[in-house]
Amino acid sequence: MPVILATIVITLLVGLLYINFTGPEKKVETEIEHLYPVEDPQFLRSMGLLMGPSILDGNKVTELINGDQIFPAMLQAIRAAKKTVMFETFIYWSGDIGNEIADALSERARAGLKVHVLLDWVGSSRVEDAIVDRMKSAGVEVRKYHPLTWYNLDRINNRTHRKLLIVDGEVGFTGGVGIAPQWTGNAADPDHWRDTHYRVEGPIVAQMQSVMLDNWSKTTGKVLHGRDYFPTLQPAGQQSAQMFASSPNGGSESMLMMMLLAITAATRTIDIANAYFVPDDITRRALVAAARRGVRVRIIVPGEHIDTATVRRASRGLWGELLEAGVQIHEYLPTMLHCKLMVVDGLMTSVGSTNFDVRSFRLNDEANLNIYDAAFAARQTEVFEADLKQSRRVTLQAWRARPFTEKLHEHALAWFGSLL
Repeated sequence: MPVILATIVITLLVGLLYINFTGPEKKVETEIEHLYPVEDPQFLRSMGLLMGPSILDGNKVTELINGDQIFPAMLQAIRAAKKTVMFETFIYWSGDIGNEIADALSERARAGLKVHVLLDWVGSSRVEDAIVDRMKSAGVEVRKYHPLTWYNLDRINNRTHRKLLIVDGEVGFTGGVGIAPQWTGNAADPDHWRDTHYRVEGPIVAQMQSVMLDNWSKTTGKVLHGRDYFPTLQPAGQQSAQMFASSPNGGSESMLMMMLLAITAATRTIDIANAYFVPDDITRRALVAAARRGVRVRIIVPGEHIDTATVRRASRGLWGELLEAGVQIHEYLPTMLHCKLMVVDGLMTSVGSTNFDVRSFRLNDEANLNIYDAAFAARQTEVFEADLKQSRRVTLQAWRARPFTEKLHEHALAWFGSLL
């Protein structure tokens, strides 16, 4: 009897793991053919019609470098809110910045505003109950995304990794930052991470609001709408943009397809800065193909300062074919690099929550802002190259010369990329 019971339990666990790490949709396996460059109008038509939401003109997106710029801007926007505040995040931990943001949200709720906060149940498990209770007592509606219950075990691995703050439906923020002490400061030491967030104005903010409200309605069953959430938005700048989202509940691999289309369209340059770079086979093939047709591909990843060492080892185990094709890989040295940035041909920039790994491409809810503007791309390239100066390039010779035990460990972990 004990053997039978153990067999049943093991079978159930294996089945649960399979369900959590696979989706109902067929995986993208066919490589996208290079048909046109990024500057071709057909590229924009494909990104706006084949891939996702419409590309809207009249936007202004401003980068915020590290916590010293990011958090003051977010707090200023929250404190200036007049009607609504929507906030969705993966990580919300205890600490001074968590308390400060909670106080700002609570003050606005007490002033009569509609304040909605969606925290990922796993990512925000380290926030003290007292912080959440304080917000709720002030009138903030706080909900957890996919909390563990017996009836949603098949969704336990589907997390919201999105980082979205929308104020009055007029000003938005997105990027890589979480609410935790590691993101404060100016990346001056290993205890304070390097990250970039983005302040957004213009018609594209309505798309950001829609992405946030989609998960809010799935979590609460409530549909929020009206002028307080979707006011008339006037042009705020000259940038064209679209807010791209993906979720296993609908379009689980749309983010991967968007990234692949951009990589495939490149004819000159691809710059990628990414915290968790564990690309699957088709993504590696796309990057290799780009390098072989003469595209300069530069990638910055975390060095020894990383919060998940297994991810770094798994990533390094996959670098061989990239380095052989001429892809440049650089490890950021001063601290943990948590950025999520891709700039293609100095024209398209994609920023947001998405990592180059299977979890982001197939399991998580993600959101990326695509900006189609040469001036913005040039500025992000400057930021990228500033990080590049603080990074060490990994050569093919050095990669091949690493110790055998290190190679074995990295190769083994690379097989489990979807679990990391």
